[in-house]
Amino acid sequence: MIGFDAAPRTRLVYGAGVLDRLGELARELPARRVLLVTDPGLVAAGHVERALGILRSAGVEASVFDAVVENPTTREAEACRSAAAAAGIEAFIGLGGGSSLDTAKGGNFLLTNGGRMADYWGFGKAARPMLPLIAVPTTAGTGSECQSYALIADESSHRKMACGDPKAAPRVALLDPTLTRSLPRRVTACTGLDAVAHAMEAAVTKRRNELSLLYARESFRLTHAALPRVLASPDDLEARGEMLLGSAFAGLAIELSMLGAAHAAANPLTAHHDVVHGHAVGLLLPHVIRMNSEDPAAQAAYLELAAHAGLARRGDSAETVVSALAERCHALLAQTGLPRSLSELGVPHAGVAALAAEAAAQWTAGHNPRAMGAADFDRLYHAAFDPIPQG
Repeated sequence: MIGFDAAPRTRLVYGAGVLDRLGELARELPARRVLLVTDPGLVAAGHVERALGILRSAGVEASVFDAVVENPTTREAEACRSAAAAAGIEAFIGLGGGSSLDTAKGGNFLLTNGGRMADYWGFGKAARPMLPLIAVPTTAGTGSECQSYALIADESSHRKMACGDPKAAPRVALLDPTLTRSLPRRVTACTGLDAVAHAMEAAVTKRRNELSLLYARESFRLTHAALPRVLASPDDLEARGEMLLGSAFAGLAIELSMLGAAHAAANPLTAHHDVVHGHAVGLLLPHVIRMNSEDPAAQAAYLELAAHAGLARRGDSAETVVSALAERCHALLAQTGLPRSLSELGVPHAGVAALAAEAAAQWTAGHNPRAMGAADFDRLYHAAFDPIPQG
């Protein structure tokens, strides 16, 4: 048994149509003036206007910050802070994918505690209270709605800063699967791969514990089965709900046990080659599984993960379990139709050494169950240059 010390910080409200409770939940905080942080795509989809109507009906005055971009930087966090200060708000609402939620958290850090985002790089560096945040995810992937970290990139270096504090965790995560039905297929695919990877990585990190393992196993059971259904039938609300709930469970697992080498290796690909984060993680994950399987403790964790998901049986050999998990990840990537190798993405071999050095310096690398230095990441990247044969 692996001990833990956990204090749940986020209330989960789940179900089709629960967005209708947004105004009620804001009033309960209590908050009568809020900043709705979102992106232009959600404005165009009509989700923002619907949310504003629900808030108005509950007597909540809402201002809108809709300048969120993918992979938000310190510039977006500061712009969010400025909008929040001008509106004199009492709470934030993040409506969108992980970028919207991270931007809302970043703006919250700066509004309530001052300074620059770099001042909060790490954990527990916010000395003063922060405003409550309601997280309304419209993608099933990041799990940010259940995490106390904001991932904000430095505008100059593009290096992602993980800025965490217990006070930054959303007070409420409002999980309405109907909001995910308007997602383009590519976004559904990339965020879905990210959710699967979150569950698999959180299940084997050095910091895993009995509680994080419960969340990670159930998340993987839900997401690995639901993602193909969502890709095949985008209007399958039951599958959408399983993806959204699985993503939230993975977020809770990450909060307790962090992530590993797949995320460490994915970040440089996003920063230098514009590979979408979830795609990068999904492409690297099968190779990470095979490398991590050299660690006996990781082997045991993979067995429990695979058995809970119905991909293996307790008593199966380590080789059987690892192959089953790696092949399942290969299959999920193939079903998305996204490129399955670094060669297909045009990543040059000549840049691998620099990518490997950067990956080894990522904060998540230190939580991987198997020690990973630059030479190990070099081997990982080279393994990912050729697509894995299917069938």
